[in-house]
Amino acid sequence: MRKYASILLAATVAATAMMPVTPAGAFPGAQPGDRIETASTVTLVAQPMSKKQVAQKYKRTKVRFVTDQAPGTVIVDTNNKYLYYVEGRNRATRYGIGVGRDGFGWSGVVKVGRKAEWPTWTPPAEMRRREAKKGRILPVVQQGGEDNPLGARALYLYQGGRDTIFRIHGTNQPWTIGQNMSSGCIRMMNQDVEHLYARADIGTKVIVVGPGNKQGAIQYNDRGIDFLGTLFGFGG
Repeated sequence: MRKYASILLAATVAATAMMPVTPAGAFPGAQPGDRIETASTVTLVAQPMSKKQVAQKYKRTKVRFVTDQAPGTVIVDTNNKYLYYVEGRNRATRYGIGVGRDGFGWSGVVKVGRKAEWPTWTPPAEMRRREAKKGRILPVVQQGGEDNPLGARALYLYQGGRDTIFRIHGTNQPWTIGQNMSSGCIRMMNQDVEHLYARADIGTKVIVVGPGNKQGAIQYNDRGIDFLGTLFGFGG
C-alpha cells in the first residue's frame, strides 16, 4: 500500500509541475492583494478584474465634432477625460484619457516639441522626493519597455520652445484611463497613443482645457458618434 501511495504522490507532483501558470485574477474567491501560491516559482497577486477593463465610452471612436480650431489640432478635455484629434468636416477622433489628480491639473496652449517610441522615463527630482516620503523609491532613469510608465509612445509638450515636463503618453496601467491619477501628464492606452503618434507631427498645436482656463477662448462641441465615419473610416 505504501508503495502505491508513493507512486501516486510522485505522479501528482509531476503533473502539478507541468501545469501552466494561471493568470492573476483567475482564482475564484480570491480577494485583491491575496498572495496565491502556484506550482511554479512565481507568486501571483490577485487583481480585481475591473481594473483590467476600460469603460466603453473611453474606447477610441470617431465623433461629430464642431470647433473653431483647424484640422490637425489636438484638444484635451481634462474634465470629461477625452482627447480629440480634429479631422475637419465637423469630425474628430476621440480618445479616452487619464489626467492629473487633484492639485496636478493644468491648462494652456502648447505644441508637440518632440516624439519618442518606447520612451525613457526620467522622473523629475521633485517627484522622486515626493514619492520617497511615501516610501516609494523611483529610478533616476528607466529605459523604455513594457514596464515603463510612459508606455509605447510619448509626445513631449513644449511652450515657447521650452519643455513643460508634461507629456501625452501611453501607460502600462490601462485601468487608469478615465481617472485622475497622473502627476499632470495625459495618459492614453498604448494602442491609442500609437494611433495618435502616427498622425500628430512635431509642431502640432495642443489645447489643454482644465483648471485655470489658461487655454483662452475655445469653442468645441462633441455631438456624439459619427456613424458614417466609423463605418467608412473617414479621417483614418
